[in-house]
Order: sequence, then structure tokens, then C-alpha cells
Amino acid sequence: MIKLNCDMGESFGAWKMGLDEKIMPLIDMSNIACGFHASDPITMDRTVKLAVQNSVCIGAHPGYPDLVGFGRRDIKCSSKEIEKFVLYQIGALHAICKSNGTKIDYVKPHGALYNTMMRDIEVFKAIAKAIAKYDKNLKLMILSSSKNDKLENIATDLGIGLLFEVFADRSYMDDGSLMPRSMPNAVLSSSDEVLKRLDYLIKKGAIKSHTTKELELRVDCMCVHGDNIHALTIVKAMRDYLGKI
Repeated sequence: MIKLNCDMGESFGAWKMGLDEKIMPLIDMSNIACGFHASDPITMDRTVKLAVQNSVCIGAHPGYPDLVGFGRRDIKCSSKEIEKFVLYQIGALHAICKSNGTKIDYVKPHGALYNTMMRDIEVFKAIAKAIAKYDKNLKLMILSSSKNDKLENIATDLGIGLLFEVFADRSYMDDGSLMPRSMPNAVLSSSDEVLKRLDYLIKKGAIKSHTTKELELRVDCMCVHGDNIHALTIVKAMRDYLGKI
């Protein structure tokens, strides 16, 4: 069964982001911000408690150190810097989880760090090394594509597992990458459109790019962005659909 995941805990102080309290009961996996692109210790603690209350799996959601840009700006960092700030963020969330009697199960990089990881093998290695050094039981979530072989080999060599993710609410380019947010219709807002994608993925093992090219994808989970203003409607529709199959 495909699991639903959503980026959560992305508020910061008095600044509110997302509808965590309403979305958390509808998802299986929560990607919880760790303080670099969004969140703060109080928000992290509140979000972990919410995940525990709803029996939702917890993933660390580390990003570039970019609160102002919400982690969506590419920042040039050395491999050592990336490895260490990913370790730092996993450790911070782990401390919050431990204080609440729970744990982290996976790591999903956020925003620009996620996108860079998928096109720059050295960034991927740095993130994977951080995870392997911290806890080899943690899985790394990556963008599912037909070109994951190299990443799988690196993960295997480091002794960590991967989770393959498809985005429910983002348009895809013909090469299997996500359409840049600067392009029209990069973010899907129609639950009907998302359900068509989900149905096609389950029945055909593929989705269609923005030009209708068929992309065959492995899938463990599907993501809806918590900052999508239509997130709650989309997640409700997806949960209802999955509950009927």
C-alpha cells in the first residue's frame, strides 16, 4: 500500500505554516522540519507530540541553513558542511523524539537540498554518509526515477536503505525531475487531478509528465506539500481513495 507523507512542523515562532493538526490524522509519515529551513524547538516538540498522538511515522526533514528563503535557495556548501549540518539536524529532532518516547524512522531532505541531492552525486553521498554514521536503521527518502541505480549502489555500500517517493502535487518534467516552481502549473491544486495521478500510478506503475510522457516509477510513498494551500483537501481525497482499494 502506498503511504502518504507530508512536510510538517514548518511554522517558526509566531509565524504559522500549514494545517498540521488537521492533516496529521490523515497521513502515514510526517517529514518534520529540524530548525534550519523552518521550525524551532517548541514547534518541533509540538509536531512530534502530534505525530505520536496520531500514530504517524516520523522522519527528519533537514534543509539548508536558510530560514529566510524557506530552504528553497541552492546554497554552495562543501560535502563536509552538508554531512555535518544534516547530522546536526537529525540529532536535534532525535533529542525531541527521545524526550517524547518515540524515534526517527527515516530522513527526507527538504527543498533545494533534496533537489540538489538528486542531481549532484557528491551531495547525495554527503547526506547518505551522515545517515550511515548516525544510524544505519534510518532510511533515506529520494525522488523515484528511472535513474536511481547509482544512488542505490551508494546506499548499499554505506549500509542504508532507501524509500522511493512520488510527488502527488508537483508537475514532472520529461526527464523525471520536478518542474521548477517558477514555471506555470508546477504545483497542482486540483484534488481531481491528483487522484487521476494516484489511480494511474496504482494501475500502471507510472505517472505522466507535463507533456504526457509516461514515467515508470517505483513508489513507497507519495508526498503532499504542507504549505500547499489545497493540502488538506488533497490529502483527504487521497486518503478516501486509498481506503477504498
